[in-house]
Amino acid sequence: MTEPIGLYIMAAIYIVAGTMHFIKPKMYMRIMPKYLPYHKALVFWSGIAEILLGIGLCIPMLKDASIYAIIAMLSIFLLVHFYMLSGEKASAGIPKWILILRIPLQFGLMLWAFMYLN
Repeated sequence: MTEPIGLYIMAAIYIVAGTMHFIKPKMYMRIMPKYLPYHKALVFWSGIAEILLGIGLCIPMLKDASIYAIIAMLSIFLLVHFYMLSGEKASAGIPKWILILRIPLQFGLMLWAFMYLN
């Protein structure tokens, strides 16, 4: 365990977030943009991706590739965040101010991942 603790915290966050795709799939299905096809498959595979990338952060040989993939994944997830701002039904009952705060948070998560690149 020679990496900073923050990297392992990040890994745990992605593993837990990915696992939630399987525990609460309906929650993720509700926020999928209508213009994207195969919602069930996208929820499934994004959960798998989050889990695998979280694990990859803990494997030195895979760490940098996992970080680049996490940044790409978070960029793609911005589609969902902007979609949720498009209307009341899309917001899934989440207050608008929280949805707005999630956008800079997404960029903060990207920066956090970027900080651990070698």
